Amino acid sequence: MNGVEMKGITKTFGHVIANQKIDFDLKYGEIHALLGENGAGKSTLMNILYGLYRPDSGTIFIQGQKCDFRSPFDAIRAGIGMVHQHFMLIPGQTVWENMILGLNDIPQILPKPEIKRQIQELSEKYCLQIDPMSFVWQLSIGEQQRVAILQMLYRKAKLLILDEPTAVLTHQESQNLFKMLTRMAKEGYGIIFISHKLDEVMSLSHRITILRKGEKVGSVLTSETTKEKLAEMMMGQKFVFSIQKQPISAGSLVFDIQNLRVRGDRGFQVIRDLSLQIYRGEVLGLAGVAGNGQQELCEALSGLRRIESGTIKINQQELANRPPRHFIKKGLRYIPADRRGVGLIPNMMVDENAILKKYWKDPISKGSFINWREVDRYANHLVRKFDITVPHVRFPVKNLSGGNLQKLMLGRELSDSPQVILAMHPTWGLDVAATKFVREQILKKRDQGAAVLLISEDIEELVSLSDRLAVICKGEIMGVIDKPQEITPEVLGLMMAGTPLKNIQKVSA
Repeated sequence: MNGVEMKGITKTFGHVIANQKIDFDLKYGEIHALLGENGAGKSTLMNILYGLYRPDSGTIFIQGQKCDFRSPFDAIRAGIGMVHQHFMLIPGQTVWENMILGLNDIPQILPKPEIKRQIQELSEKYCLQIDPMSFVWQLSIGEQQRVAILQMLYRKAKLLILDEPTAVLTHQESQNLFKMLTRMAKEGYGIIFISHKLDEVMSLSHRITILRKGEKVGSVLTSETTKEKLAEMMMGQKFVFSIQKQPISAGSLVFDIQNLRVRGDRGFQVIRDLSLQIYRGEVLGLAGVAGNGQQELCEALSGLRRIESGTIKINQQELANRPPRHFIKKGLRYIPADRRGVGLIPNMMVDENAILKKYWKDPISKGSFINWREVDRYANHLVRKFDITVPHVRFPVKNLSGGNLQKLMLGRELSDSPQVILAMHPTWGLDVAATKFVREQILKKRDQGAAVLLISEDIEELVSLSDRLAVICKGEIMGVIDKPQEITPEVLGLMMAGTPLKNIQKVSA
């Protein structure tokens, strides 16, 4: 039985056609994957189903009944839940408060203990541990993802839309999520799964629908296709997945971090005596489960968070507790995980975001004034060089797709000759082509002599890009692996769970 049927859905934004006469359906008890490059129209189509957008034309049926959703509230009442790629959470409220937002059956006197108990039960049942009393702004991106998933489960939706749900989950967390989704499908839930990770789609889904440039290319049974065929349908041409990584001989020490101690937003110490050394022309990967100090470490290493003790040196020059501009002047470039909240300013234009790290420099700045002609030239240069799809550089950043947001931020950070690149989840939510492009750009800068600290929860990404691999757990380094390609999942899992590498080596010796 069809749970959802969308017929002839068309949506335009000005002169841009986001969806062109798209047909899509979802049956109860199945996982239907939605594939397409960034900007192909997937999120727009699902936002229409969820009531965030209204289609210009087309019809939506739920269990055979025609529906006209005027808001997400209408969709929620119809049993539809959506986890967005960029989470729709209120940072200033707690986890439990976010859970009940928009519900109309909550009593005037909130039964907080009961709500907390229900959240904790869901957390344990689906292996998505979270503290209900935490404020959302205190959580890492990965932890916020867990909250968004739990929010949907708490509202007991029967038709579920998940937009890149595993983008910032570890391999183990993703596997737990897949088990949960498979079980839910067997229980009669209908699940729409949007992902750029073709391996996930092939292992999880029953059917796959592919969009390209706002149009439906086709729908296929997962059992009757291959990853290569899907990539070709997405891009309209054959695609080579592998990237070329040149062997390196690391140079002098560039980024020297010694005995670092950092406190989190709640006042607890989250980084404990952490030391790392990154050399010229190498990528040092940092693996770990979300919420083990990665975010606070990045903030400390970019000047955004004060440290309690320790040293941070770039080319032997101490920078600890200096303002962010000092880090920028010494050649550090930061690619944060939260591109909308930290990396870019959504309400500003493309050209304004392009100069955020150099608006005070000549020729962008002439005395106290901005040289807008030079800004226009520079922004258009980035657009061409990094293949950013945008109508013009005076276009609002908030209207860009996830892939183009990342390319804009990447272009801004890598357009010159950085000494240190601090990259956290640089391919989060990107399609296969954009992911390959970002990884190639990072390796290109590494080959030009930059020292790269790559923080990711994508183990395949870490192993393929890293020259050495460190593992963090509860703010401490469990060890550094000199040959990441030779590490076993068992050893990596033990380290991520808190077992130091030296202890593992003792046992195996």
